[in-house]
Amino acid sequence: MDLFEGGIPMSAGTFSHALELRTIASPTLWIITVAALLLLLVVDMLITRRPREESMRESVGWSVFYLLLPVFFGFYLWAGHGGGVAVEFFTGFVVEKSLSVDNLFVFMLLLAAFAVPSALARQVLLYGIVGALVLRVVFIWLGAAALQSGTWAFLLFGAILIVTAGKIVRDVLKGGEQEVDISSMRTVRLVRRFVPVTDDYRGSRLVVRERGRLALTPLALAAIAILATDIVFAVDSVPAVYGVTEDPFLVFATNAFALLGLRALYFVLQGVLTKLRHLNHGLGVILAFIGVKLVLHWAHGIWTWVPEIPTLASLGVIVGVLVVVTVTSLLANRRDRLRGAVAAGDETPEAIQEPAGER
Repeated sequence: MDLFEGGIPMSAGTFSHALELRTIASPTLWIITVAALLLLLVVDMLITRRPREESMRESVGWSVFYLLLPVFFGFYLWAGHGGGVAVEFFTGFVVEKSLSVDNLFVFMLLLAAFAVPSALARQVLLYGIVGALVLRVVFIWLGAAALQSGTWAFLLFGAILIVTAGKIVRDVLKGGEQEVDISSMRTVRLVRRFVPVTDDYRGSRLVVRERGRLALTPLALAAIAILATDIVFAVDSVPAVYGVTEDPFLVFATNAFALLGLRALYFVLQGVLTKLRHLNHGLGVILAFIGVKLVLHWAHGIWTWVPEIPTLASLGVIVGVLVVVTVTSLLANRRDRLRGAVAAGDETPEAIQEPAGER
Protein backbone atom coordinates (compact mmCIF):
# COMPACT_ATOMS: atom_id res chain seq x y z
CA MET A 1 0.00 0.00 0.00
CA ASP A 2 1.36 3.36 -1.00
CA LEU A 3 0.54 6.54 0.87
CA PHE A 4 2.40 8.72 -1.59
CA GLU A 5 0.29 10.88 -3.82
CA GLY A 6 1.73 11.99 -7.11
CA GLY A 7 5.15 10.68 -5.99
CA ILE A 8 5.37 13.33 -3.21
CA PRO A 9 5.44 12.05 0.38
CA MET A 10 3.34 13.75 3.00
CA SER A 11 5.19 16.24 5.13
CA ALA A 12 6.02 15.28 8.70
CA GLY A 13 3.38 16.37 11.15
CA THR A 14 0.55 16.07 8.64
CA PHE A 15 -2.14 14.06 10.40
CA SER A 16 -4.01 12.96 7.31
CA HIS A 17 -4.55 13.56 3.64
CA ALA A 18 -7.10 12.51 1.06
CA LEU A 19 -6.37 9.10 -0.41
CA GLU A 20 -7.17 8.20 -3.99
CA LEU A 21 -8.21 4.56 -3.98
CA ARG A 22 -7.00 2.54 -6.93
CA THR A 23 -8.65 -0.62 -8.15
CA ILE A 24 -7.73 -3.34 -10.62
CA ALA A 25 -11.37 -3.87 -11.56
CA SER A 26 -12.90 -2.56 -14.73
CA PRO A 27 -16.68 -2.08 -14.92
CA THR A 28 -16.83 -5.35 -16.88
CA LEU A 29 -15.02 -7.27 -14.13
CA TRP A 30 -17.36 -5.80 -11.51
CA ILE A 31 -20.42 -6.84 -13.56
CA ILE A 32 -19.11 -10.37 -14.13
CA THR A 33 -18.19 -10.82 -10.46
CA VAL A 34 -21.51 -9.56 -9.13
CA ALA A 35 -23.45 -11.59 -11.72
CA ALA A 36 -21.55 -14.75 -10.76
CA LEU A 37 -22.22 -14.04 -7.07
CA LEU A 38 -25.94 -13.59 -7.69
CA LEU A 39 -26.05 -16.78 -9.76
CA LEU A 40 -24.41 -18.78 -6.95
CA LEU A 41 -26.85 -17.32 -4.42
CA VAL A 42 -29.80 -18.28 -6.65
CA VAL A 43 -28.43 -21.83 -6.86
CA ASP A 44 -28.15 -21.91 -3.07
CA MET A 45 -31.73 -20.68 -2.74
CA LEU A 46 -32.96 -23.40 -5.09
CA ILE A 47 -31.07 -26.01 -3.07
CA THR A 48 -32.56 -24.82 0.22
CA ARG A 49 -36.06 -24.34 -1.19
CA ARG A 50 -37.34 -27.59 0.25
CA PRO A 51 -36.73 -28.27 3.95
CA ARG A 52 -34.53 -31.34 4.33
CA GLU A 53 -31.39 -32.44 6.12
CA GLU A 54 -28.19 -32.05 4.13
CA SER A 55 -25.98 -35.12 3.74
CA MET A 56 -22.31 -34.96 4.69
CA ARG A 57 -21.29 -36.00 1.18
CA GLU A 58 -23.29 -33.13 -0.33
CA SER A 59 -21.88 -30.63 2.18
CA VAL A 60 -18.28 -31.72 1.55
CA GLY A 61 -18.76 -31.49 -2.20
CA TRP A 62 -20.10 -27.94 -2.07
CA SER A 63 -17.44 -26.91 0.46
CA VAL A 64 -14.65 -28.13 -1.81
CA PHE A 65 -16.26 -26.31 -4.76
CA TYR A 66 -16.43 -23.03 -2.83
CA LEU A 67 -12.84 -23.40 -1.65
CA LEU A 68 -11.56 -24.02 -5.18
CA LEU A 69 -13.31 -20.91 -6.56
CA PRO A 70 -11.07 -18.39 -4.73
CA VAL A 71 -7.99 -20.44 -5.61
CA PHE A 72 -8.78 -20.21 -9.34
CA PHE A 73 -9.69 -16.54 -8.95
CA GLY A 74 -6.37 -15.88 -7.22
CA PHE A 75 -4.49 -17.54 -10.06
CA TYR A 76 -6.43 -15.35 -12.51
CA LEU A 77 -5.35 -12.27 -10.57
CA TRP A 78 -1.76 -13.51 -10.56
CA ALA A 79 -1.77 -14.00 -14.33
CA GLY A 80 -3.53 -10.74 -15.13
CA HIS A 81 -2.34 -8.33 -12.44
CA GLY A 82 0.80 -9.77 -10.90
CA GLY A 83 1.82 -11.63 -7.77
CA GLY A 84 1.38 -8.64 -5.45
CA VAL A 85 -2.34 -8.35 -6.15
CA ALA A 86 -2.79 -12.12 -5.85
CA VAL A 87 -1.00 -12.19 -2.48
CA GLU A 88 -3.25 -9.37 -1.23
CA PHE A 89 -6.30 -11.36 -2.32
CA PHE A 90 -5.16 -14.62 -0.76
CA THR A 91 -4.18 -12.87 2.48
CA GLY A 92 -7.53 -11.08 2.70
CA PHE A 93 -9.36 -14.32 1.92
CA VAL A 94 -7.56 -16.22 4.69
CA VAL A 95 -8.41 -13.45 7.17
CA GLU A 96 -12.06 -13.33 6.13
CA LYS A 97 -12.42 -17.12 6.05
CA SER A 98 -11.03 -17.45 9.56
CA LEU A 99 -13.43 -14.76 10.78
CA SER A 100 -16.32 -16.44 8.96
CA VAL A 101 -15.59 -19.72 10.79
CA ASP A 102 -16.04 -17.83 14.05
CA ASN A 103 -19.22 -16.42 12.52
CA LEU A 104 -20.37 -20.01 11.90
CA PHE A 105 -19.77 -20.89 15.54
CA VAL A 106 -22.11 -18.09 16.63
CA PHE A 107 -24.66 -19.26 14.04
CA MET A 108 -24.44 -22.74 15.57
CA LEU A 109 -25.14 -21.33 19.05
CA LEU A 110 -28.10 -19.32 17.73
CA LEU A 111 -29.61 -22.29 15.90
CA ALA A 112 -29.33 -24.34 19.09
CA ALA A 113 -30.78 -21.55 21.24
CA PHE A 114 -33.80 -21.22 18.93
CA ALA A 115 -34.08 -25.02 18.62
CA VAL A 116 -34.20 -24.70 14.83
CA PRO A 117 -35.05 -28.11 13.28
CA SER A 118 -32.13 -29.52 11.31
CA ALA A 119 -34.28 -29.61 8.16
CA LEU A 120 -34.69 -25.81 8.38
CA ALA A 121 -31.11 -24.96 9.40
CA ARG A 122 -29.99 -24.59 5.78
CA GLN A 123 -32.63 -21.93 5.10
CA VAL A 124 -31.73 -19.87 8.19
CA LEU A 125 -28.03 -20.06 7.34
CA LEU A 126 -28.71 -18.82 3.82
CA TYR A 127 -30.62 -15.83 5.22
CA GLY A 128 -27.62 -15.10 7.43
CA ILE A 129 -25.17 -15.33 4.55
CA VAL A 130 -27.23 -13.07 2.26
CA GLY A 131 -27.61 -10.56 5.08
CA ALA A 132 -23.88 -10.69 5.77
CA LEU A 133 -23.10 -10.01 2.10
CA VAL A 134 -25.43 -7.01 1.99
CA LEU A 135 -23.94 -5.59 5.19
CA ARG A 136 -20.40 -6.17 3.91
CA VAL A 137 -21.20 -4.16 0.77
CA VAL A 138 -22.50 -1.29 2.91
CA PHE A 139 -19.46 -1.32 5.21
CA ILE A 140 -17.04 -1.67 2.28
CA TRP A 141 -18.58 1.44 0.71
CA LEU A 142 -18.38 3.31 4.02
CA GLY A 143 -14.77 2.20 4.48
CA ALA A 144 -13.83 3.38 1.00
CA ALA A 145 -15.52 6.72 1.63
CA ALA A 146 -13.63 7.09 4.91
CA LEU A 147 -10.29 6.34 3.25
CA GLN A 148 -10.98 8.83 0.48
CA SER A 149 -11.71 11.51 3.07
CA GLY A 150 -8.34 10.99 4.74
CA THR A 151 -5.73 8.48 5.84
CA TRP A 152 -6.96 8.97 9.43
CA ALA A 153 -9.30 6.08 8.56
CA PHE A 154 -6.35 3.68 8.79
CA LEU A 155 -5.84 4.84 12.36
CA LEU A 156 -9.55 4.42 13.09
CA PHE A 157 -9.66 0.92 11.55
CA GLY A 158 -6.55 -0.07 13.47
CA ALA A 159 -8.07 1.14 16.74
CA ILE A 160 -11.30 -0.80 16.07
CA LEU A 161 -9.37 -4.02 15.46
CA ILE A 162 -7.11 -3.59 18.50
CA VAL A 163 -10.11 -2.89 20.77
CA THR A 164 -11.94 -5.91 19.31
CA ALA A 165 -8.88 -8.09 19.84
CA GLY A 166 -8.68 -6.93 23.45
CA LYS A 167 -12.34 -7.83 24.00
CA ILE A 168 -11.82 -11.28 22.49
CA VAL A 169 -8.78 -11.96 24.67
CA ARG A 170 -10.61 -10.68 27.77
CA ASP A 171 -13.56 -12.99 27.08
CA VAL A 172 -11.18 -15.92 26.53
CA LEU A 173 -9.35 -15.27 29.81
CA LYS A 174 -12.66 -15.22 31.70
CA GLY A 175 -13.10 -18.85 30.69
CA GLY A 176 -16.39 -20.71 30.55
CA GLU A 177 -18.26 -22.00 27.54
CA GLN A 178 -19.69 -19.52 25.09
CA GLU A 179 -23.46 -19.51 24.96
CA VAL A 180 -26.29 -17.40 23.62
CA ASP A 181 -29.20 -16.18 25.75
CA ILE A 182 -31.84 -15.18 23.22
CA SER A 183 -34.05 -13.66 25.92
CA SER A 184 -31.38 -11.02 26.58
CA MET A 185 -30.86 -10.11 22.91
CA ARG A 186 -32.11 -6.56 22.33
CA THR A 187 -33.17 -7.32 18.77
CA VAL A 188 -35.29 -10.28 19.83
CA ARG A 189 -36.89 -8.35 22.69
CA LEU A 190 -37.67 -5.43 20.36
CA VAL A 191 -39.30 -7.67 17.74
CA ARG A 192 -41.36 -9.54 20.35
CA ARG A 193 -42.52 -6.22 21.77
CA PHE A 194 -44.11 -5.01 18.53
CA VAL A 195 -44.84 -8.20 16.56
CA PRO A 196 -46.52 -11.40 17.78
CA VAL A 197 -44.49 -14.60 17.43
CA THR A 198 -45.96 -18.09 17.20
CA ASP A 199 -44.97 -20.69 19.77
CA ASP A 200 -44.00 -23.33 17.23
CA TYR A 201 -42.39 -23.61 13.79
CA ARG A 202 -44.65 -23.63 10.75
CA GLY A 203 -42.42 -25.41 8.27
CA SER A 204 -40.26 -23.01 6.26
CA ARG A 205 -42.73 -20.12 6.60
CA LEU A 206 -41.48 -16.89 8.13
CA VAL A 207 -44.86 -15.16 8.48
CA VAL A 208 -48.29 -16.67 9.12
CA ARG A 209 -51.76 -15.31 9.77
CA GLU A 210 -53.01 -16.19 13.23
CA ARG A 211 -56.24 -14.98 14.84
CA GLY A 212 -56.77 -12.50 12.05
CA ARG A 213 -53.37 -10.83 12.16
CA LEU A 214 -49.89 -11.51 10.86
CA ALA A 215 -47.39 -13.15 13.16
CA LEU A 216 -43.76 -14.14 12.83
CA THR A 217 -42.60 -17.70 13.31
CA PRO A 218 -39.58 -18.68 15.42
CA LEU A 219 -37.79 -19.26 12.11
CA ALA A 220 -38.14 -15.55 11.27
CA LEU A 221 -36.96 -14.63 14.76
CA ALA A 222 -33.86 -16.81 14.35
CA ALA A 223 -33.12 -15.20 10.98
CA ILE A 224 -33.45 -11.72 12.50
CA ALA A 225 -31.08 -12.66 15.35
CA ILE A 226 -28.50 -13.94 12.87
CA LEU A 227 -28.80 -10.74 10.81
CA ALA A 228 -28.20 -8.72 13.98
CA THR A 229 -24.98 -10.64 14.69
CA ASP A 230 -23.92 -10.06 11.07
CA ILE A 231 -23.64 -6.34 11.85
CA VAL A 232 -21.08 -7.02 14.60
CA PHE A 233 -19.02 -9.26 12.35
CA ALA A 234 -19.11 -6.72 9.50
CA VAL A 235 -17.67 -4.05 11.81
CA ASP A 236 -14.65 -6.32 12.43
CA SER A 237 -14.15 -7.99 9.08
CA VAL A 238 -14.19 -4.99 6.72
CA PRO A 239 -11.48 -3.00 8.60
CA ALA A 240 -9.47 -6.23 8.84
CA VAL A 241 -9.34 -6.75 5.08
CA TYR A 242 -8.71 -3.04 4.48
CA GLY A 243 -5.59 -3.68 6.53
CA VAL A 244 -4.46 -6.01 3.74
CA THR A 245 -5.54 -4.12 0.62
CA GLU A 246 -6.98 -0.71 -0.24
CA ASP A 247 -8.64 -1.96 -3.42
CA PRO A 248 -12.43 -1.95 -2.82
CA PHE A 249 -12.87 -4.68 -5.43
CA LEU A 250 -10.44 -7.01 -3.65
CA VAL A 251 -12.10 -6.20 -0.34
CA PHE A 252 -15.47 -7.14 -1.84
CA ALA A 253 -14.10 -10.26 -3.54
CA THR A 254 -12.43 -11.60 -0.37
CA ASN A 255 -15.63 -11.08 1.63
CA ALA A 256 -17.83 -12.65 -1.05
CA PHE A 257 -15.62 -15.72 -1.51
CA ALA A 258 -15.28 -16.17 2.26
CA LEU A 259 -19.05 -16.03 2.82
CA LEU A 260 -20.04 -18.17 -0.15
CA GLY A 261 -20.24 -21.80 0.85
CA LEU A 262 -20.67 -21.09 4.57
CA ARG A 263 -23.97 -22.94 4.48
CA ALA A 264 -22.33 -26.16 3.33
CA LEU A 265 -19.23 -25.61 5.46
CA TYR A 266 -21.42 -25.31 8.55
CA PHE A 267 -22.58 -28.92 8.26
CA VAL A 268 -19.02 -30.12 7.59
CA LEU A 269 -17.58 -28.31 10.60
CA GLN A 270 -20.58 -28.70 12.90
CA GLY A 271 -18.85 -31.35 14.97
CA VAL A 272 -15.44 -29.70 14.70
CA LEU A 273 -16.23 -26.11 15.66
CA THR A 274 -16.53 -26.86 19.38
CA LYS A 275 -13.17 -28.67 19.29
CA LEU A 276 -11.31 -25.61 17.97
CA ARG A 277 -11.12 -24.30 21.52
CA HIS A 278 -8.23 -21.94 20.78
CA LEU A 279 -9.74 -20.37 17.64
CA ASN A 280 -10.71 -17.20 19.48
CA HIS A 281 -7.17 -16.91 20.85
CA GLY A 282 -5.90 -16.94 17.29
CA LEU A 283 -8.51 -14.49 16.00
CA GLY A 284 -7.60 -12.09 18.81
CA VAL A 285 -3.93 -12.27 17.80
CA ILE A 286 -4.74 -11.85 14.10
CA LEU A 287 -7.00 -8.83 14.62
CA ALA A 288 -4.46 -7.20 16.94
CA PHE A 289 -1.69 -7.85 14.40
CA ILE A 290 -3.68 -6.31 11.55
CA GLY A 291 -4.65 -3.40 13.80
CA VAL A 292 -0.97 -2.69 14.52
CA LYS A 293 -0.23 -3.07 10.79
CA LEU A 294 -2.83 -0.39 9.99
CA VAL A 295 -1.47 1.99 12.62
CA LEU A 296 2.08 1.52 11.29
CA HIS A 297 0.80 2.07 7.76
CA TRP A 298 -0.83 5.36 8.80
CA ALA A 299 2.30 6.43 10.72
CA HIS A 300 4.56 5.58 7.75
CA GLY A 301 2.67 8.11 5.65
CA ILE A 302 3.61 10.81 8.16
CA TRP A 303 7.07 9.68 9.26
CA THR A 304 8.70 7.67 6.49
CA TRP A 305 11.18 6.09 8.93
CA VAL A 306 8.32 4.14 10.57
CA PRO A 307 8.47 0.56 9.20
CA GLU A 308 5.58 -1.12 7.41
CA ILE A 309 4.64 -4.80 7.48
CA PRO A 310 4.69 -6.35 3.98
CA THR A 311 1.58 -8.18 2.83
CA LEU A 312 3.50 -11.41 2.24
CA ALA A 313 4.80 -11.30 5.81
CA SER A 314 1.24 -10.70 7.01
CA LEU A 315 0.07 -13.80 5.14
CA GLY A 316 2.80 -15.84 6.82
CA VAL A 317 1.88 -14.56 10.29
CA ILE A 318 -1.85 -15.15 9.79
CA VAL A 319 -1.44 -18.68 8.42
CA GLY A 320 1.11 -19.44 11.15
CA VAL A 321 -1.27 -18.32 13.90
CA LEU A 322 -4.12 -20.41 12.47
CA VAL A 323 -1.88 -23.49 12.25
CA VAL A 324 -0.65 -23.01 15.82
CA VAL A 325 -4.15 -22.62 17.35
CA THR A 326 -5.39 -25.64 15.39
CA VAL A 327 -2.50 -27.80 16.62
CA THR A 328 -2.82 -26.58 20.21
CA SER A 329 -6.59 -27.21 20.12
CA LEU A 330 -6.03 -30.79 18.92
CA LEU A 331 -3.34 -31.37 21.56
CA ALA A 332 -5.57 -29.96 24.31
CA ASN A 333 -8.45 -32.20 23.21
CA ARG A 334 -6.12 -35.22 23.18
CA ARG A 335 -4.81 -34.34 26.64
CA ASP A 336 -8.35 -34.12 28.02
CA ARG A 337 -9.25 -37.48 26.49
CA LEU A 338 -6.17 -39.09 28.07
CA ARG A 339 -6.98 -37.54 31.45
CA GLY A 340 -10.53 -38.82 31.17
CA ALA A 341 -9.29 -42.30 30.30
CA VAL A 342 -6.81 -42.29 33.21
CA ALA A 343 -9.47 -41.04 35.61
CA ALA A 344 -11.86 -43.76 34.48
CA GLY A 345 -9.09 -46.36 34.83
CA ASP A 346 -8.24 -45.20 38.37
CA GLU A 347 -11.81 -45.21 39.54
CA THR A 348 -12.62 -48.72 38.39
CA PRO A 349 -10.03 -50.59 40.51
CA GLU A 350 -10.92 -48.49 43.58
CA ALA A 351 -14.57 -49.28 43.12
CA ILE A 352 -13.68 -52.95 43.05
CA GLN A 353 -11.14 -52.92 45.90
CA GLU A 354 -13.20 -50.94 48.45
CA PRO A 355 -16.02 -53.46 48.73
CA ALA A 356 -13.42 -56.27 48.94
CA GLY A 357 -11.67 -54.50 51.85
CA GLU A 358 -14.93 -53.98 53.69
CA ARG A 359 -15.64 -57.67 53.52
